Amino acid sequence: MGEITSMDARELSALLTTGKVSAHEVVRAHLDRIETVNPDINAVVTLCPERALAEADEADRKLRSGAETGPLHGIPIAHKDTHETGGVRTTFGSPLFAEHVPERDELVVERTRAAGAITIGKTNVPEFAMGSHTFNPVFGTTRNPHDTGRSAGGSSGGAAAALASGMTPLADGSDMGGSLRNPASFCGVVGLRPSPGRVPTWPDVLGWQTMSVQGPMTRTVADCALLLSVLAGPDPRCPIALGEPGADFAGPLDGEVRGLRVAWAPDLGGRVPVDPSVTATLQRAVETIAGTGCTVEPDCPNLDGADEVFRVLRAAQLGYGLAEHLDVVKPSLAENARAGLALSAADVMRAEARHTELFERVWEFFTRYDILLAPVSQVPPFPAELEYPAEVAGQAMHDYLEWMRSAYLISATGCPALSLPAGFTEGGLPIGLQVIGPHRAEAAVLRAAHAFETALGGAPGVVRG
Repeated sequence: MGEITSMDARELSALLTTGKVSAHEVVRAHLDRIETVNPDINAVVTLCPERALAEADEADRKLRSGAETGPLHGIPIAHKDTHETGGVRTTFGSPLFAEHVPERDELVVERTRAAGAITIGKTNVPEFAMGSHTFNPVFGTTRNPHDTGRSAGGSSGGAAAALASGMTPLADGSDMGGSLRNPASFCGVVGLRPSPGRVPTWPDVLGWQTMSVQGPMTRTVADCALLLSVLAGPDPRCPIALGEPGADFAGPLDGEVRGLRVAWAPDLGGRVPVDPSVTATLQRAVETIAGTGCTVEPDCPNLDGADEVFRVLRAAQLGYGLAEHLDVVKPSLAENARAGLALSAADVMRAEARHTELFERVWEFFTRYDILLAPVSQVPPFPAELEYPAEVAGQAMHDYLEWMRSAYLISATGCPALSLPAGFTEGGLPIGLQVIGPHRAEAAVLRAAHAFETALGGAPGVVRG
């Protein structure tokens, strides 16, 4: 069973399809793994074992009957605790929703289940998924499998920790300021923030917004492409959904990267302080990547205005969504929401204008480069008892957003960005490399990341400790 929980989704799919292992065995193995390791990590916060095993038995019957099966047939998945899952408690990390049980699946869950995946539980989040360290008053803190004294990142921290420790081979998440990428970096897994509209969201109160997106998290780039192939594709209920079918991402990722034009921005053009241990780890990885035949040059797009864009649009969303709950959410979240309520229409429209200017400059940058590389996180995983690091490379962090600027500045561009495991610090903590491509170029990002993953020695695998 330990061998099963170390396999990636594509390996499991091959075994399930040929009947070498049953869906019941696969689900049972992961449930046993959760029972063993979750008490120390606290990644899976709501478990549905009876339902999962019943669905596994039905999956086995379906396969034996010769019926057509989906690309995720029989593979366990855990859903972020902000993604509404029919019949399963979904709390948003808030006491306000501690006993909330939705009646139906939201689209991201609907699509994975339609593809044959089996829901085994929900993964922990910060309160209302705000913040890049996963703790909340309902379930407490999620801890990093590589060092349980450290943060697993957030807001998809439960998903990343569950993947890294072998509790599930697939997980979903969302990303506004780094919530797929930061925890992937901290836990040594792969997380992809797609372009807005690539993974449509429904239901969504703010269906036209582009700052928060949903996407896949896995242990390998190939699995990331597999899960994206299920999550992506048009849906008439989402006004910004892109038209390309998700199946476009299901094919092989192998391809020639020799001659690929790569820009390397170790501190995003001097805009962010970065811990020396992060820079050293990433520099070694970039040198290895250069050895694949890519042309790697130090360069960075002009990100002027990205701070204003992200902070204003985020605050506006929080002010709108949390206006009635300011007295019950954590202080840092309430402060951001109040800042949003204080914004004028002119403030928001100026941020939108700067958003457009930023997009155009970044588009121009990608006429000269195919891929941009940058740090995902400015620090290695920090102590779990902190809300956020007080300083980075000797510079004080004035709020809980500032330390994740390396991720959220990229969010403001609208570009797809993937966190790729790139190595470890001398202390054994994972570090992720941000692989960024042009707007809507997820396929190019996945192909490059797959080649870089191979060059770097492959995915780190499951933490078995």
